[in-house]
Parts: sequence; C-alpha cells; structure tokens
Amino acid sequence: MSFSIPHNAPNFASNQRANENAFWGSAGRIHQNGHTNHGIGNSLNGIFENKSLPMYKDKPYSYAASRRQAPWFKRPGVWLAFGAVSLFNFYIFWTYLRPFGRFPVEGGRDSTKSWNWLTKPSDTTADWDLRREAVKDAFKLSWDGYANHAWGMDEYHPITRSGKQMTPNGMGWIIVDALDTLMIMNLTSRLSHAREWISTSLDYNQDHEVNTFETTIRMLGGLLSAHYLSTEFPHLAPLSDDDIGKPGEDLYLEKAADLADRLLGAFDTQSGVPLASVNLKTMKGVASHDDGGASSTAEAASLQLEFKYLAMLMGEKLYWQKAEKVIEVIDNNGMPDGLLPIFIHAEQGTFQGYNIRLGSRGDSYYEYLIKQYLQTSKEEPVYLELWDEALAGVRKHLITYSKRAHFTVLGERQDGLLNKLTPKMDHLVCFMPGTIALGATEGQPLAEAKKSANWTQKQVDEMELAKELTKTCWGMYKAMSTGLAPEITHFEIKDPPQMYRHGPLSSLDTDFSNSHDDSTKWRKDYVIKSQDSHNLQRPETVESLFYMWRITGDVMYREWGWEMFKSFVEYSGVEEGGGFTSLANANKIPPTMKDNMESFWLAETLKYFYLLFSPAELLPLNTIVINTEAHIFPRFKLQRGLKTGWTRKPRDASGMIIDEGSRKLPAAVSDAPAGEKSSVRKLRVVEATADADVDGAVGLVVEQEPKSTSKSFAG
Repeated sequence: MSFSIPHNAPNFASNQRANENAFWGSAGRIHQNGHTNHGIGNSLNGIFENKSLPMYKDKPYSYAASRRQAPWFKRPGVWLAFGAVSLFNFYIFWTYLRPFGRFPVEGGRDSTKSWNWLTKPSDTTADWDLRREAVKDAFKLSWDGYANHAWGMDEYHPITRSGKQMTPNGMGWIIVDALDTLMIMNLTSRLSHAREWISTSLDYNQDHEVNTFETTIRMLGGLLSAHYLSTEFPHLAPLSDDDIGKPGEDLYLEKAADLADRLLGAFDTQSGVPLASVNLKTMKGVASHDDGGASSTAEAASLQLEFKYLAMLMGEKLYWQKAEKVIEVIDNNGMPDGLLPIFIHAEQGTFQGYNIRLGSRGDSYYEYLIKQYLQTSKEEPVYLELWDEALAGVRKHLITYSKRAHFTVLGERQDGLLNKLTPKMDHLVCFMPGTIALGATEGQPLAEAKKSANWTQKQVDEMELAKELTKTCWGMYKAMSTGLAPEITHFEIKDPPQMYRHGPLSSLDTDFSNSHDDSTKWRKDYVIKSQDSHNLQRPETVESLFYMWRITGDVMYREWGWEMFKSFVEYSGVEEGGGFTSLANANKIPPTMKDNMESFWLAETLKYFYLLFSPAELLPLNTIVINTEAHIFPRFKLQRGLKTGWTRKPRDASGMIIDEGSRKLPAAVSDAPAGEKSSVRKLRVVEATADADVDGAVGLVVEQEPKSTSKSFAG
C-alpha cells in the first residue's frame, strides 16, 4: 500500500507549524489536523516517509458499529468554515487555554519532531529509531484520549469519548494493562499518573464476578510485569515512589498478591481445574454461565506463568501448586497427539466435546507449555515434552495448504481428530509462528541456536514452518482493503487436502503489492466472510513478527510490521481527541468503525510494534518470557522449595496412557455414549499404520466414524 502526500497537507516546516506543535505538546491535547482520511489518525501522517471493551480476549464480542462512517472533515462546507475560524481558535487556545493542559507530554517541543516526516522525501534506508518514536506517538495519542475522556474507567469508547466500568468501582482494566508499556516507552509523567491512581483508587475488594483467565493475564500479569521492570530496570520511566526503601516500593507486588488471593477461589474444585469466573469479594469460584458450565481449555491452562512467578517472588508454594495441578489433570486425560478439545469440566477435570483448534479457547494452552519450560530456565523438562508432543500433533493433523499459492494453513478439527479438517484460522492463531520459533531456538538468535549441540533437523523444520505461517498471517492483512486483518479467515484448499504429513509445501513467490486486485492468484486463496471482516486491533501477527525479527534478523519482518502500523494509523484513527478504535468492517474504504479501544491495543499491539522497531538489546528474548497479554516476566531458576510436583503417567509407543497393562481411553472418550466409545476403541486398535484419509481428516483407518456431540463455536 502506498502512502502519498495528501494534496491539501499543510506546510509542516513553517514557523507557524512549529509553534502549533509546541502548543499542542504542552497542552497535552490531541492535534486535529483533519487534512486526510481520519482526523486524529492522520494527525500522525507526518511520521511516515509518505503519506464496549470485550472482557474476554479470546471471545470476539460484537459491538454496534459507529454510524459516523465518514469523518467530519469530509462533510460539505467544513473546509470553508474551518479556514475562517482556525486562526481565531488558535489564538484563543494559545493565549488562554495552554496553561490548563491536563496531562503533560514527555519531551516538550521535541515530542512532535518525528511528525515532520510528512514533507520529507522517501528514503530507501529505514530509520528504525524514528519509526519506534512514531509508535510511541500513537500510544500517547491513545493514552491521552483515554486519560482525558474516561480516566479510571475499564472501557473506553473513543468516538463518543466516553467510558464505562465493568465492576462497581472499576478494575483498572486499561491502566494496569498498560503499565509496563508506559515503562518500556519511558513515559514517566503518564506512568506517575497511573501509579497514583493505583495507589489511591484501585481496590479489588468488590462484590462482583470477573473472568478468572482475563483478570489473571491482564491485571495480575500487568502488576507483576510492572514490579519486575520497575525493580530490575529502574532507568525505564524512573519514579522515586518505587525506589528501594520508599513506602511505595512494593505497591505493584502488594496489589498483585491481594488479587491473586482472591483469584485462588476459582481453583477450589474437585479436580483443581479453575472455574471460569470468581467473585472478588467472596473469593468463590463461579462456573461459566454458558458452554454447559465448562471452562475453556485455554483459560484454565494459561494462568501458570503468572502464578508461578508470584510464587517465586513471595515464596508461597500454594500459588505454584494450584497452577501446575491444572496441567497434571489435563495431561492425565491422555488426549492423543497432545491436541485438546477446547472445553473442560472444572469439577470432573474431563473434556467436553471434540472441538480442537488453536484459535479462541484453545490457543494459549499450547503457548504456555513452551514458555513454562523457558520460565524456569529449562529445569522443568516435562513442559518441553508436552510442547513437542503438541507441535507434532499440529503438524500431523492440522497443517494443510491453500489451493493455489500453497500458503500454510493451521486449520481446525471441529468434530475431533476423526473428522473433517476445517480450513479456518482465527487471527488469534497467528501467535503460533512466533511461538514455534521461540521453542526451536529457546529465544536465542538463529545463528547462535544453530551452534548448539541440540540443533537438529527437527528445529530446522520448525523454523521453516514458523516462516511459512508468518507469511500466511501477513497475507491476511494484505488481502484486506485497509491492510488490517479480519478476525477470522477461511482458505480455499484442495479436496482432499494436502496435509503436512503428506510432505510439506513451500508457498509460491507472492507479489503482495497487488493485494487489492481480486484477480490476483494468491488473493483467491483467502476467503473473507462479511461477518468476519472486523478488526479488533489484535496483536498476534505483530507479536510473531517481533519474535521472527529478533530470532532470524531478517529485516523483512520489520518492514511488514511498519506497513501494518501505517494501516492502523491511516484507518483506525478517531478525530476529536479520541485516539484509535477497532473496526466493524476493515474490508472497505473508508472502514466502518466500532466505538471501542481494546485494552490490548495499549498492552500488546503497540508494545510489540515498539519492540519490533527497537534494538535487540532491549529486553533480550533469552532472559525473559512474555505472557499471553505481552507482560514481561524474568526467567528464573527453581528456588525457595519450588519444584515440579507431578510426573506424567506411563505411555505406550503410540502415546496412550498405560493402565494396568492395557490402553486407557481418554477421559473425554470414556464419558462418550456406548456406540461412540466402541468406535473409538476400534480406532485405537487399527490406528496409524496406513495413511488413509477419512473425508480429509487424519491418517487413521476407521471402520465406523463416531458421531460428534460437540458444538461448533465460531468465536
């Protein structure tokens, strides 16, 4: 996508412009240039060489689209009126209102220096420092819009410039989630404002149900990351309040421990698998109000990094034991090839249905396997074993290829491994290529990892898979009119599908510059349904670009990220000081906007952009782990009496649990109706010796196909 200078752009080099920039920087307000497509978003065009908050991260919620599809400055007659009053308004603002700016901007006059790029000619040599500053500017616009219009609220609606609480007194949903981004970007005054709010206003003693998983990854994770960065990297946005010996030294850790104690009630089930929600005041777990009361597998099994790090900090074994018990119960189900259904009964500890996917409700279980291994400095090999088993299962059962360009597709088995593959990828699945690369190299640069004695063809194949999946995810962006990916993408594949186990394919050379030509061969492989064309500002693809850049050193991933960032600025910016919003339809220009800014826009998406454009010395991958909300934790050695408190049950050569000398059926199968159970037993007897596909499903010989009882969830 090219970005030409708008014909009516003002002269950014003029003396008057410099004065205006200084004014807007000092006032802490968002400058509305209004000279291109989308108000506030295009107030950032100068940085280029050319031109209701969902509580559940993995459950796409629908918000009514904004009716304001056309920006105000495109309405008839606006420019004539604007020209007549702009100088007068500028004089009034400069003279009388400048001293009353609510929130200061770091850097004073220098804070808008990078915006002058608009009038500079295109340069073939990228200035990554300037691009990083551009991301920081976008963050400041977003944060200041929230701070000015919805401070302290859990939800922020940038178009109406309003907010809303999710609990009676608020959870600090946006503030806490963005703490470590403020630190990494060195935004000291804004961090001070956030810290003051946490110190004086944040109280988790509220009689209200909250989602166990989301509260853990966002709030507990955000507080723990803030504690880590403020203590180990005191030069990042330094504040005297958290200096050693000061009364506020342990503010973040104290808040984290209080919240964790309230969340522990969710784990009080017969099996130890947590319930979907918990009441913060009573500390009692609450079963899901949907899905037959089951918890999602991802939610139950993506609490471990947070609770294990807190256990290490506090020396409290209970946090550790509660977290690792969940993985033990899950593993004792003995699901084949490490692939799990997306729902689990918390009380029984057994799975519900057969739906298997690495998108919503399944994703971060797999992510946390390899990250738990790395978190404790590779001293818990059971998690590497689980990761390797699951990744082998993904390659065997879920990887296929698109019909024309041979893009690598990580599909779904919505009715279990015995039934047809669905060539569908949630955007959430795009965490996977970066995670695969992280697992293959353990966070080391690729050149260093290859020198290891442990480097084998297995790691070579994994890196190739990571590269191909990253390209597929990037294509999701290029296939859209705005250059911003849809929530869900389907693919055209061959019938029967070409599976990875039949022999991996490499994608064809792809000219993504022709992305808006529907006749382009590769473009036809992507099927974007109208109900899936919304963009929720998700981070997963830029997350993988960050990992791939750090690990491979290939600048291509940075360039892809820069194109993505420009699209976000171009099409999701909101005028009138709002910031940035998610989109109801990202496949038309101008896009239809939602009135909603996701908290992970600040916590994840912009953070990953910033890190992608930063030197690799900032938070080296081989010293940290990053949770599923992009919060930063250190790697540490097992200490303070903490250790792996469980071992896997013995398994036979096919991976099935050995039970009194015979194979044990997975718990989800043992609960199945008698007819289905018989079919699956027959399957186990004749498994995997032939490479026969049943309706494009798996390489198993099936004499009777079991009838699925699972539901298909489109989230």
